[in-house]
Amino acid sequence: MSMDFIEAMNELEREKGISKDILFEAIEAALISSYKRNFNTAQNVRVDMNRHTGAIKVYARKLIVDEVLDLRTEISLPAAREINPHFQLEDIAEIEVTPRDFGRIAAQTAKQVVTQRIREAERGLIYNAFVDKEEDIVTGIVQRQDTRNVYIDLGKVEAHLPLNELMPNEKFKHGDRVKAFITKVENTTKGPQILLSRTHPGLLKRLFELEVPEIFDGVVEIRSVAREAGFRSKIAVFSRNAEVDPVGSCVGPKGIRVQTIVNELRGEKIDIVRYSEDVQEYVANALSPSKVLEVEIFEADKMARVIVPDYQLSLAIGIKGQNARLAAKLTSWKIDIKSETQAEQEYGRPMSSTEELPQDSITID
Repeated sequence: MSMDFIEAMNELEREKGISKDILFEAIEAALISSYKRNFNTAQNVRVDMNRHTGAIKVYARKLIVDEVLDLRTEISLPAAREINPHFQLEDIAEIEVTPRDFGRIAAQTAKQVVTQRIREAERGLIYNAFVDKEEDIVTGIVQRQDTRNVYIDLGKVEAHLPLNELMPNEKFKHGDRVKAFITKVENTTKGPQILLSRTHPGLLKRLFELEVPEIFDGVVEIRSVAREAGFRSKIAVFSRNAEVDPVGSCVGPKGIRVQTIVNELRGEKIDIVRYSEDVQEYVANALSPSKVLEVEIFEADKMARVIVPDYQLSLAIGIKGQNARLAAKLTSWKIDIKSETQAEQEYGRPMSSTEELPQDSITID
């Protein structure tokens, strides 16, 4: 090895953050294997690589014994004392056995080891950079697609967006820019693997954090998200400041903030509702855009019975039950919806009030 190689090792340590000592140890371990393979020997050897000059020497390590039974691994005491007069029985004697043409093999081996370690270090840096971004949003460029994934270039790594994590009827072509949610970052034998999603509720939450300064600053808090990707979502928001309207903050001036998110999600409808510690109020808000007359709470079953005007029943339930299903998911309460007429027929009593409960919510198409 030359001084140029040592300088290259120093440069790698500075630029890649790979410890020079670790590289030396890895090269020495690889050279032992190369020596045994190329010179067809099974003897125990040690390779020493000078950290300053790059000079490489190979030493056979032999046990000092009275009677030598295996010349490859043992040496007699008299022969050992010719090397060092202080040797004793059971000591290990090291005898230099560096082959004449070992430099060429060493150079090739060192190159392979260094290349491998650089690759491992770069993979480690990429993994460390993205593992902290798990459950966060990233923007990348579509590279290609196969039968299972869309491959997204994130700059230093190519991420996988499984086809079942795409929104319905969503298609991408090469070069498209796409925002996606990181669901998992794994460190595999082939390097870091990053899995993305366009259907995860976390995507909606992160998009609101990007578009709404009050959420980013912590003044407005997202308490819950329910989503059926590509069709409809509900998001419950709460303000820590009584003077800040959480629903209005999310909508933005002339609806510009939420409309940006709707556009990103290909027209997905979004209901923004005010979170409330009062379950009756919260459930009524969650059923937006329908109006609610009464909410009766059954704590033991964690169920809410909701009465709506007759003309609002289909709206409250939604197409194929979607509105009711999302409201239940948002509030974590079972919701039983009845029309005013159904309630009077089934429970044999008139409504306690014919006035609609006040609701604080907005729906964006």
